[in-house]
Amino acid sequence: MNRLIKLSRVLPTPDPAPTVAYTPIRLNMPGRQPLELRLTAPASGDALPIVILSHGFGPSNYIPSKDGYAPLAQFWAERGIAVIQPTHASSRVGGLDPDRPEGPFYWRERVVEMRAILDQLAEIERQAPAIAGRLDHDRIAVAGHSFGGHTCSLLLGGRLQGEDFSDPRIRAGILLAAPGRGGADLTPDHARRFPFFDVDFSGIELPTLVVCGAEDNPHFTPRGPEWHADAFHDAPGADALLTISGVGHGLGGIAGLDAKETEAEDPEALEATRRLILAWLRRTFSIEQDAWTQSQAALRDSAAAIAKISVRER
Repeated sequence: MNRLIKLSRVLPTPDPAPTVAYTPIRLNMPGRQPLELRLTAPASGDALPIVILSHGFGPSNYIPSKDGYAPLAQFWAERGIAVIQPTHASSRVGGLDPDRPEGPFYWRERVVEMRAILDQLAEIERQAPAIAGRLDHDRIAVAGHSFGGHTCSLLLGGRLQGEDFSDPRIRAGILLAAPGRGGADLTPDHARRFPFFDVDFSGIELPTLVVCGAEDNPHFTPRGPEWHADAFHDAPGADALLTISGVGHGLGGIAGLDAKETEAEDPEALEATRRLILAWLRRTFSIEQDAWTQSQAALRDSAAAIAKISVRER
């Protein structure tokens, strides 16, 4: 038992089970180096739902890659979810040359990489023999932190300059500390530097959980932490907003423990974040229909100081 958590222990979650991981899995990409992945999955069980986890553009050298975000990936895999983590084109350690025309952010190439994973799930299983035949290709969600949230918002149906990037194979999404509205909502300098932040979230109709840190004060906009919640207000499919108390962009440590991305290492906040997201996933994937309702009740009755959940009425 983790002695660092107390309040968040009341949030129901399954017991952990052994996992198996494969890395690096390499997928061929036209005209460039292979895309490298990590796959972490339960060691047993069939018809495993899939989460493709898109990393951010953080300050560390290695965390923004397939080798980061272990606090999320391992936790979910121990509880029944297969997690696929790409090393995106924007990665410092394994990505493309940042001086190329689309560098260093490669926002469009990141979307292409996520699609390549969907296209090559059979190849991923071939390179991961213990997982072969055990993935449910009809239950796929995307989850993205920070700039990874931008990548996922496009795949979920967000439109940029009128272009549609959605993929019908994706059934749900989780946006963690993702960018909000661009354009006039940004400072003039950031609006010039990041025109690709001007995403129209109104095309997102898939079930989406938006996760924010209550103290996540972005430098892109003068609007404050609520900027990160824009997708919840604008996307018809966004059914819940989870706001984690007392933490900022790192949500208590999801990218990595003791990492530069983790401005406030908070075991309670981290535990609440990953437990509550898992409960939402278990409801959305029809693993345990009451998981999300039970977690909301436990949070409200016994741990309200940790987080707040706003649910859109349907």
